[in-house]
Amino acid sequence: MAEYSAFSLLKNALTGNKDWKPAWRKPDPKASYDVIIIGGGGHGLSTAYYLAKEHGITNVAVLEKGWLGSGNVGRNTTAVRSNYLLPANTRFYEHSMKLWENLSHDLNYNVMFSQRGCLNLAHTPAQLDDFARRGNAMRHLGVDAELMTTAEIARLVPALDVSATARFPIVGGLMQRRAGTARHDAVAWGYARGADRRGVDIIENCEVTGFLRDGDRITGVTTSRGEVRARKVAVAVAGSTGQVVRLAGIDTMPIESHVLQAFVTESLKPFINTVLTFGMGHFYMSQSDKGGLVYGGDLDGYNSYAQRGSLPVVDEVMSEMLALFPGLARVRMLRNWGGVCDMSMDGSPIIATGPLPGMYLNCGWCYGGFKATPASGWCFAWTIAKDEPHDINAPFTLDRFHRGLVIDDKGQGATPRLH
Repeated sequence: MAEYSAFSLLKNALTGNKDWKPAWRKPDPKASYDVIIIGGGGHGLSTAYYLAKEHGITNVAVLEKGWLGSGNVGRNTTAVRSNYLLPANTRFYEHSMKLWENLSHDLNYNVMFSQRGCLNLAHTPAQLDDFARRGNAMRHLGVDAELMTTAEIARLVPALDVSATARFPIVGGLMQRRAGTARHDAVAWGYARGADRRGVDIIENCEVTGFLRDGDRITGVTTSRGEVRARKVAVAVAGSTGQVVRLAGIDTMPIESHVLQAFVTESLKPFINTVLTFGMGHFYMSQSDKGGLVYGGDLDGYNSYAQRGSLPVVDEVMSEMLALFPGLARVRMLRNWGGVCDMSMDGSPIIATGPLPGMYLNCGWCYGGFKATPASGWCFAWTIAKDEPHDINAPFTLDRFHRGLVIDDKGQGATPRLH
């Protein structure tokens, strides 16, 4: 497989870029594997990579119904952060942050991780007090956090309306300097290449249509390309989780599927050099390397498996953007798209064995799926390899909802669409 370095870049530039090798193979499925991972998105690919790298399990197949990275890993707004309140979430996402910081070197693939910071705007003194509480909780667990004044925010983001006459006056904010963005498709490609180099089969255009069973135990899957058997079958399909596990006879899951829209504008000169979130609504924005403003907002308020959303959310998101940046009123939106989010009952993920013997579950990521990609794969690989969770993902069990051990970072209760 292709090795990437300054030397190989120069060599191929001088030879017309004709000698680059494919980043990963296109194998046919074998009759059996040690592990099958359903879902060729960021979480499935990172799980395969860490199974091979950390646990030496290389007889693994990643089954993707479409092309690699066609789901949520290529449909998000690319933000990476670990600024959570509750210890379980803070430890998990900080583990992910540390993996992000060395990921390009680890994969020998530039995922374009840019630690430009994440700024949460506060619009009332009470909200700023709440941010101080969260920042202190983060610092107690070794995560960077700092409160910023309005004047400091104005210097960081000059285009932001910080005047006293703004529709929602800004009184301060919470900054995590180590947060930032990464190139979403590069993350998928990097993990795919890394897994492939270690012997993992990545099989595209291979839709799972059912499960093979021996009694209650899952022993493989039926696919559009034939039966494939395995000792362990892992499900990492984000918003399609309910549909896939229903094929195994599991009709009820503590998650709902909702569409989350994202948007990008025409390219602008450097405008904002951080990830910024709005405190009086649901809006977040950063600027891509191409110059486009990448932004998003709230979920569409209905259950759906469609990768597109409704116009009322478009109107709401644009209104929130202009409340912060009135000067963007004439900027043109180039395109928008939707991803199907798996919203859990408490807003936190599920990384666990079960719910059937031989099955392993990775779902419930809500808004946090992309930034969790490295830690999700790392923890899920551990859980699959050892048949028990790592301490980092031990709180994220499927049965926590029955046991009353919810991890509700946002405090919204059992209403998935509000998380």
